[in-house]
Amino acid sequence: MNIRSLITFIFTGIILMAVQVLLLKNLALFGVAMGFLYLLLILDLSISINKTTLLFVAFGLGLVIDIFYDSLGMHAASATLIGFLRPVWLKAISPTGGYDDTVHPDIQEMGISWYLSYSFPLLFIYSLLFFTIDQWGTGGLFGVLNKSLFSAIFSMLLAILVQLLFFKRKRRI
Repeated sequence: MNIRSLITFIFTGIILMAVQVLLLKNLALFGVAMGFLYLLLILDLSISINKTTLLFVAFGLGLVIDIFYDSLGMHAASATLIGFLRPVWLKAISPTGGYDDTVHPDIQEMGISWYLSYSFPLLFIYSLLFFTIDQWGTGGLFGVLNKSLFSAIFSMLLAILVQLLFFKRKRRI
């Protein structure tokens, strides 16, 4: 990761974390779907990032959100799980020729259908762990699955919207 991409990552991270904490913290669609926009930072890191670095970044981002949400490590645990599963999932959905090491797994680089198949399962697993910890023993299986599914869908829509509106398109030759 060069210095320019590091500065871009930090700037994007500050903005996405601010939106998460200031706008999405108290927003729950129909009392069910929560948006986890900050996960876009973990999902859109370079494919060639070191696994240990990815785990530390995911844990750090989740910990910062936990500080603002007062959620006692639920975001940190769920984000670390996503950081752990991301390389495995990327390998599982790898195209025949593999990935270019400089590619970022986003809509502009890989296309919308690939991005949906990449990010939705990870967002669902994140939501599933988060709501399982949150409603341990009180919400029931249907409540956890319901919130997980709709939160993953809402987070997916937010991620696509942000990428299409604000991320710079790559020029193809």
